[in-house]
Amino acid sequence: MSGPHYAALTGPDVRIRSGAATHVGRVRNHNEDALIAEGLVYAIADGMGGHAAGEVASGIAVQLLGELNTRTHVRPEDVVALLRRINGHLLESAARNPEQTGMGTTVAGLTVVDAGGADHWIVFNVGDSRVYRFLGNRMSLVTRDHSEVREMVDAGIITAEEALRHPLRNIITRSLGTDPGPNADVWVFPPHPGERFVLCSDGLSNEVDDRTIMVALQKYDDPQEVADALCRAALDNGGRDNISVVVVAFDSDEDDNDEADTAPRHTLMPT
Repeated sequence: MSGPHYAALTGPDVRIRSGAATHVGRVRNHNEDALIAEGLVYAIADGMGGHAAGEVASGIAVQLLGELNTRTHVRPEDVVALLRRINGHLLESAARNPEQTGMGTTVAGLTVVDAGGADHWIVFNVGDSRVYRFLGNRMSLVTRDHSEVREMVDAGIITAEEALRHPLRNIITRSLGTDPGPNADVWVFPPHPGERFVLCSDGLSNEVDDRTIMVALQKYDDPQEVADALCRAALDNGGRDNISVVVVAFDSDEDDNDEADTAPRHTLMPT
């Protein structure tokens, strides 16, 4: 009896499309977000540190993540190790350049790893940038915000609605660029043809609700159109922060009869 059939994420029958958009917003005078949507690496980094330091931190993060595209065999532990290396690189850069003291960045991303001899998605997260997954006309938030307000919501102190406008909503509890380094949340799960992902900084998720994101995914097939529409929506709602969006669509011509559980499995791994 053969094991479960997993759809592949590489090969002639596979089509992965992506789109990306970023905007400084209506209030900030420079964009500290950075993103990558190249090869099989998709990520958002929301930098912090003021002046140019936030841009440096987010830029370092996405540049180093791009190295995954040069590897032929990526395992989940390789992604965790790379996040650890990014954290160390940020600390070293800040030590050499006093104007970068205290800089850091969130990172939320999606890439392909080999798990058990089959292609799997891996979603990783440090901070309050997000990854949503849309499948079967249903959308779910894969990541969990590392933020003061998320902890307050979990503790029952405030509601999710109150969190959207709470004065502490921009305070995150984990970021890259800290010593000791943070734990990254990691989810590994098999691919499912027809699924789509939205990666975003809090400049989007603080301005639009989840329903707005889902409606855009339902309305547009082209990932670039989804990214552009969501960026416009955040601007229309105030654009109080930098806005960054990456949209990924996975389609396969393979016959997908797999009835295995495709729900993302959460693991906590040290970085």
